[in-house]
Amino acid sequence: MNLFSNENNSTVNLLPKDGVVNYFGKLFTDEVASYYLQCLMHAIEWRNDEAIIFGKHIVTKRKVALYGDTNFNYTYSKITKQALIWSDELFEIKTMVEKQTGEQFNACLLNLYHTGEEGMAWHSDAEKELKKDGAIASISFGAERKFAFKHKQDKQTISLLLEHGSLLLMKGNTQSNWLHSLPPTKRINTPRINLTFRTMVL
Repeated sequence: MNLFSNENNSTVNLLPKDGVVNYFGKLFTDEVASYYLQCLMHAIEWRNDEAIIFGKHIVTKRKVALYGDTNFNYTYSKITKQALIWSDELFEIKTMVEKQTGEQFNACLLNLYHTGEEGMAWHSDAEKELKKDGAIASISFGAERKFAFKHKQDKQTISLLLEHGSLLLMKGNTQSNWLHSLPPTKRINTPRINLTFRTMVL
């Protein structure tokens, strides 16, 4: 089975300054991407995400999961999560992503958005457990969604559409200088799963 829909690796930097973002487009064929979407929907140990915001404990509709090489702890939004060991499908995807990007990853944070009404507010991935300026590879399965970047100083914004089975790579000092978000929309009523492969300092 052909796992890849094309062999073109994007070397174009989508950011005008202060960071590097490469969009590879569809890394997987639609058939393979749909296979992984169904596997991940049912095989991953999903949990509603939690956060402490202005002293209040918030539970989101969006669900998350954390996997990696070891059962490490990861704290973000003032909530600590413990990683599970890679599933077979996740390890397969990780291996493919590493081959395409030339990067190495030891963890993956997964997000399940049931509909377009579930999104992610502006933020950067800069927790102390993450390797500073380490690459983060984002794989999207399911509904195509808009993904946006906003410069922390001059507020310049860049956006693109993340396709089913696509790969986005953020690296360099992107997290230090840019925020990113997944804007909610009422026009989409199908699910999307996002895998963000990253390097934790364990």
